[in-house]
Amino acid sequence: MPDLVARYREIFGPTGAVRVVRGPGRVNLIGEHTDYNGGFVMPMALEASVRLALYPHQEPVVRLWSEQFAERAEFSLAGEKPFEPADEPPHWLRYPMKVAEVLAEAGVRLYGFNAVVEGDVPVGSGLSSSAAYEVAAALAFLLASRPDFPAGPAEAVAQAHGLTTGRLAQLCQTAEHRVGVRCGIMDQFISLHGRKGHAIVLDCRDLSYKAVPLPTGKAKVVVIDSGVRRKLTSGAYNERRSQCEEGAGRLRKFNPDVKELRDVTLELFKAHEESLPQVVRRRCRHVVTEDERVMESAEALKSGDLERFGRLMNASHDSLRDDYEVSGPELDLLVTIARQVPGVLGSRLTGAGFGGCTVTLARPEAVEPLREAVMAKYPKQTNLQPRIWVSDAADGAGIDV
Repeated sequence: MPDLVARYREIFGPTGAVRVVRGPGRVNLIGEHTDYNGGFVMPMALEASVRLALYPHQEPVVRLWSEQFAERAEFSLAGEKPFEPADEPPHWLRYPMKVAEVLAEAGVRLYGFNAVVEGDVPVGSGLSSSAAYEVAAALAFLLASRPDFPAGPAEAVAQAHGLTTGRLAQLCQTAEHRVGVRCGIMDQFISLHGRKGHAIVLDCRDLSYKAVPLPTGKAKVVVIDSGVRRKLTSGAYNERRSQCEEGAGRLRKFNPDVKELRDVTLELFKAHEESLPQVVRRRCRHVVTEDERVMESAEALKSGDLERFGRLMNASHDSLRDDYEVSGPELDLLVTIARQVPGVLGSRLTGAGFGGCTVTLARPEAVEPLREAVMAKYPKQTNLQPRIWVSDAADGAGIDV
């Protein structure tokens, strides 16, 4: 952390006490494309995060230096066009701009600051680098107005501004919508609510959640970055969301209580699936069965049945590949390689798909054979270099310094 503070002083010059905020990325263990359908998900916060080293000042302007892009940009918090830069902004600037906008609309008084942005959550990997960035930016704005606020979890500084962390997650979600991705609430929520050593089961409708312990001594979570980058704003994500909304609307004719696909039971779906257009039917089948897999997975973890949990992970990937059609040859190859390694319990794509990462549950003794198998086979067949790491479940966002 001192290196980031030193980097701030290199970019912006010597100053007083520099503060550091952090928003972790996440990996979703199971429950994909259910969040924006009001359903259930099981993510965990990662040790990888996006961090901002900041120093507040008296001007109504935010000046940022991105370590990743080696680029400086700024935007105003006041004037005729607040939250807009003078020139066409780089894409990475749009996230804090929209966070500032929604915080102001929520009644948070904004103060300017300078900040250096860095992170080790791979962009476009399906590990929610954008949500981590939004959450870190939100904490930076909250801290800028209370620069002497002590280090600690996000909950305390949010409460000091009359916000819950659930509400802060919703505001960050709105910011991402305004950037152009109609994401669900999961990514921002887990970034704020992660708990060390646990995944959480989140009800995306009412934001109630419960922690589920991960038996790290008996199994490890291995994340493998395929090296294939995706861009959700290209339209495929939003198209699937619209297809789900169409399916819920059609099924509502048979049960007026259906507001979202979350409300569609497997029995209702099976009874009326023939009334749906073929593509919409497949999309709905994935979401309805995926919600059931999440709840069954929670029970499996509570009872310590890791083999059962692994089978559910496998079924989730197959459904994402065949019914939701968000996988790809590289992700499928990583899953196939993993499943062939003795001691691997389950493997699936994680995140929205169209590239990004897989998540694999493996016995501790299988981690190294898994790494060796991926490195021996995947580059030869794809000409891509994967990144592999094992991450424990981490705590959620907060003020580190």
